[in-house]
Formats: sequence, C-alpha cells, structure tokens
Amino acid sequence: MSVLVLDFGSQVTQLIARRVREAGVYCEIVPFNKAEAALAKKPQAIILSGGPASVYQDNAPRAPQAVFEAGVPVLGICYGEMTMCAQLGGAVEGGHNQEFGRADIHLQKKSPLLEGLAESGSEPVWMSHGDKITAIPPGFSVVAVSESSPFAVIADEARRFYGVQFHPEVVHTPRGATLLANFVRTIAGIDAQWNMHAFRAAAVEKIRDQVGKGRVICGLSGGVDSSVAAVLLHEAIGDQLTCIFVDTGLMRAGESDEVVSLFRGHYNIPLIHAEASDLFLGRLAGVSDPEQKRKIIGAAFIDVFDKESHKVGGAEFLAQGTLYPDVIESISATGGPSVTIKSHHNVGGLPDFMKLKLVEPLRELFKDEVRALGRELGLPPAFVGRHPFPGPGLAIRIPGEITAEKLDILRKADTIYLDEIRKAGLYDVIWQAFAVLLPVKTVGVMGDARTYDHVCALRAVTSSDGMTADYYPFEHSFLARTATRIVNEVRGINRVVYDVTSKPPGTIEWE
Repeated sequence: MSVLVLDFGSQVTQLIARRVREAGVYCEIVPFNKAEAALAKKPQAIILSGGPASVYQDNAPRAPQAVFEAGVPVLGICYGEMTMCAQLGGAVEGGHNQEFGRADIHLQKKSPLLEGLAESGSEPVWMSHGDKITAIPPGFSVVAVSESSPFAVIADEARRFYGVQFHPEVVHTPRGATLLANFVRTIAGIDAQWNMHAFRAAAVEKIRDQVGKGRVICGLSGGVDSSVAAVLLHEAIGDQLTCIFVDTGLMRAGESDEVVSLFRGHYNIPLIHAEASDLFLGRLAGVSDPEQKRKIIGAAFIDVFDKESHKVGGAEFLAQGTLYPDVIESISATGGPSVTIKSHHNVGGLPDFMKLKLVEPLRELFKDEVRALGRELGLPPAFVGRHPFPGPGLAIRIPGEITAEKLDILRKADTIYLDEIRKAGLYDVIWQAFAVLLPVKTVGVMGDARTYDHVCALRAVTSSDGMTADYYPFEHSFLARTATRIVNEVRGINRVVYDVTSKPPGTIEWE
C-alpha cells in the first residue's frame, strides 16, 4: 500500500483517494476504527480525513497512536488536523466562530506542502468546520492563517506532520490537488506508478490466480461498470466466463439490444439474455415508495439471476462490477464511521443460498478510473462514455406506480432529450442527463382541444466526480426546442419543466 486514508466520517473522504490517484499514487481508504490491519501493510504516507464529530466530546474518534509512531508523513484534513492536535498536545474548543464555504488562507512561511500555491501570499480554499484549534502541539509551526482560523495550515517539518483546516480534496479548493500531490510525491517521495495499463496487467494476473480453472458467471447490467468487468474477465479467462444479462424492462430505449450485440457480436462472449420485463412489472404493480421499489427490483434480479445461473454447469464464482465507492458505502453500512445517505444494490453481499465466491476486479477503482480502463480495453468510446444509469433503471425516474404505459412515454421523452443534447455537442460535457415522468397531470390546450396529461421534468448535471453536482445551464433556445419536440412527439405529455436543483455530496439520482 502506498497511501492510507483513515476515514473519520466525512462525506467527501472518497475524494481524497481520487486526488491522490490523480497524482499517480495508489491509495486506500479504511475506517479509523479498522486501521490495524492496514497499518500492518506499512503505508508510505497516512492521511487523516475530515468528519462530523468534535474531538473534545466523549468517545470522539481518534487516530491509532501507531499512526504517529510509524515514521511516515501524516496529513490531517479538517477533523484530521484537530484530532492530530488534540492527540499530540494541542487544544481544540467549540463555541468559536464557525467557518463554512469559501475562504482565503494567507501564507505565513514557506512549506513544501504549499509549493506552487499562494504565490501572491493568499490562496482560495473551502472551509467546513464548527470547532477551532486554539493551541498547536510542540514542534509545530503556523504555515498559513485565515480570517477565522489562526492555524489554517500547520507543520512539523522534522517529523513530516501536517494539518490543514480546509478541504483540499474538493473542487471548491481550486489547487487542492496540487497540495495533495506535494504531500504524496514530494514529501513522502512516492513515485507515480498508478495507471490503467499497469492496473490492467495486474488485474488479469490476479483474476487468473483467484479463479484458476474454475467457471465464472458475471452479472451484466448493461452499464459501464459491469461491462468493463466482463471484458477484463474475458481477457483473463476466456470461455471460462459466461455473462448473464437480466433484462428488467426498465432500461433506456435500445439499450438491451446494444448489450446483446456488443457482447455476443463484437466480443463473442458467452451470454445468457434473460428477458424478464413482465416479472419485474408484475412485482412493481401498485408500489409507489422508492425504497420499496429498489428492494423489489433487487430481489427480483436475484431470483432471475439464480435461475439462469443453474444453466451454467459447474460455476464456482460470481463476478460483479463493484466499484470502490460501493465498497466504502458497504463499510459505512456495516460499522464504518461514514453516514450512509443513499441505498445501494451492492451493500449486503450475496444471498447465502447462491454458494458462489465473489470476483470483483474493479473494487479498487472509482468511476472515472473504470472509464479509463474501458478505453484501455478497447470498448467503444460511446459505450464507455455513456451517462451513469442506476440499477433500478427507469423505476426511480417514474415517481409513483410503474406501468408499461408510463415506461413507454418516458423512454420516448428521454430519447428526444438525449438526442437534442448530442446534436448540441453537450453529451460529453454533461455528467448525467435524463427525463423524469412526474406523478402529476395538468390541463393544457393543444390546438383546439383540451388535454389532461403528464408533466415531464428534465435534469442535467455537471460533476467532476459524481460526489457533488450542479445543474447544467442550458440556453433557453435549447430548452424551448427540446420541450416543443417532446410535447409534439410524445403522446401523454403536455408540459415540460427543467430541474435546476444543485446537489451537495451524495446521490445525484432523482429519488
């Protein structure tokens, strides 16, 4: 392990690992209370994340003392800086001015941590803390201050211990990635060896070692993650792999045919296509609650998948497109410090009755890294760059009861919306765009007739990482053109609205 991130519960801890990997250095996240095994791997540097707690509270999270005795560089971020101070002889108090949002830090002395930052003496950053460090430990000095933080950046250069009160991992700290690169590359002296070519070769060998001569079945959803996992597995073990594509009937227009054509036609990967739309629609009939819909879809998927898996004789392994954010969410759901703010289909693992061993070749990767691996493996660019699509599919883009009629209306509207986005050259600029069929109808007039039809909402968000999102500012002419097409071409919709909601860290789905 190159860099270890100890998670104290921040919603943006994942972004620390992303920024470190962007610097070409491998990084893993482990809950602070499960750090013993990770520390035994002798990381070359340690980062302490932010978190929601206050260090002066009873039973507040603490870094293991071994962190400060490992002889490696340590960087504390926000809460991480506070617990470092509290544990090493400083002081932290509540009741002072809190500091949230944009701020400027002002340089007091030079440090390798801030090399390339604050050339003019100040640097914009993103603060998010309600407590205040009032004394720093022996051996530390002040590197930078802000209006409300006299210890915005501190350093013990001799021991290579550093603390920052702001969040360098978020995009709102414009040059925070530079700070993190300084820490892992310059201060810790770690070479940049993390790239997709190296990962591909290592993953192929790892799969072969795990699977041996065994047979593997892969749950193919049609999304980027499972598709990249399937192609990687096929490179590693060839015809030992069989993919099972459960067609829920909840996918976007034409996607089922694309999946079958790509894997059977282009890659010649053994594929079982289980068409089960009637089953899923039947079980969803009359159900409106979004969480209940998710659970029903997940249970139905397992039932169909288990039935089809028996057609693959002697299968010992199940492959999934689990990503690193899924792993972290699962940890949060099973005793880690982070607050789980969305449900996820991968949390909870396999049902015991399936008796299969898991193969998860992408579990160390983030979404953008999976796309890079897909390009490395030669998947079609249009497929690799496709907007994220949730496991429950269109079911969570139809608030309320799901019917075949509503699915048909939504698919048509969504197809027109994405077509206009592509014509405008915006598809690759936008992180995710989709139409939503709202559970309301409105009276309208079309020509000489009154109508009473559905309202369609359009959503488009920009994001660099999928953790935070902001609405895309379409020109009015684009929205007018798209709305006109939807109302004219899709029977059942007489009104179109555009959602301009921004999202804090968490889900960017509709429900």
